[in-house]
Amino acid sequence: MANKSEQGLTRKKPNYIYAIISVALVLFLLGMFGLITIHAQRLVTAFKERVNVLVELPDGVRTEDVQDLERYLDNSLFTKPGTVVFTSKEAAAQEMSEEFGEDFLKLDLPNPLHDVINFNVRANYLDADSLARMADKLRLHPHVSAVYYQENLVDVIAKNVQNLSWITLSIGLFFIFVAIVLIHNTIRLALFANRFLIKNMELVGASWGFISRPYLIRSVQYGVLSGLLAIAGLVLGILWVQRALPELSTLGSWWSFSLLFVLLLVLGILINLGSTYYVVNKYLRMRVDDLY
Repeated sequence: MANKSEQGLTRKKPNYIYAIISVALVLFLLGMFGLITIHAQRLVTAFKERVNVLVELPDGVRTEDVQDLERYLDNSLFTKPGTVVFTSKEAAAQEMSEEFGEDFLKLDLPNPLHDVINFNVRANYLDADSLARMADKLRLHPHVSAVYYQENLVDVIAKNVQNLSWITLSIGLFFIFVAIVLIHNTIRLALFANRFLIKNMELVGASWGFISRPYLIRSVQYGVLSGLLAIAGLVLGILWVQRALPELSTLGSWWSFSLLFVLLLVLGILINLGSTYYVVNKYLRMRVDDLY
């Protein structure tokens, strides 16, 4: 009899080990999606900042004027730092000769090319209106004769980024919904063995707050533990990917990763806490006959 009683007590203990592992796995998957989103956004930003703007200079411009224009572009808010490059018409002709052959220089024609300055635009300035205002502003400069950029490419990038944003948002909401459902069901199953104990405490006069408090405190602790397990797995994954693919190490920052980890930890606590509160109160509202 004693052994049966001990076995009955053992069965009444919620199996939180499986709950912790299940919640950690769900948070890990959410974290993986978050990491992909972070890298995708940085890839989009890097791609947008590859759009090249060409500033054509008039003939006979002085070296001092070119340097002044370079400094002006370097200090402009729309310029990506470190991308301002001056190319003289002689250097451009030499590059064309290397590409098309020496016959290009043997035509004895005047050099049709112009001195130009190339630079890339910051990602947040890469829209049609901002680029148009930037080009109009540059054309007013006394040492600028023309400004060129690929307008159709800007429109294509803007459209693709908008579509990608909607797709990412939809997938993210789906992942969060699935996480909430899985974690809730896991906690419900973990507390199922304690449904009679919860109800008996109410029948002997304990308040709902008194009954719920230890379960809620435990849910916070296990939420933190699940979050830490998921974060540990993600850190190991990040280190492995950065070692296997070193070029990806520049696309992410540990600051953004830390923010993601904090969000996962908070999400794990909130989902655990909310699900535990709902399940405990559900058993308290049920009649004794409905518990069987």
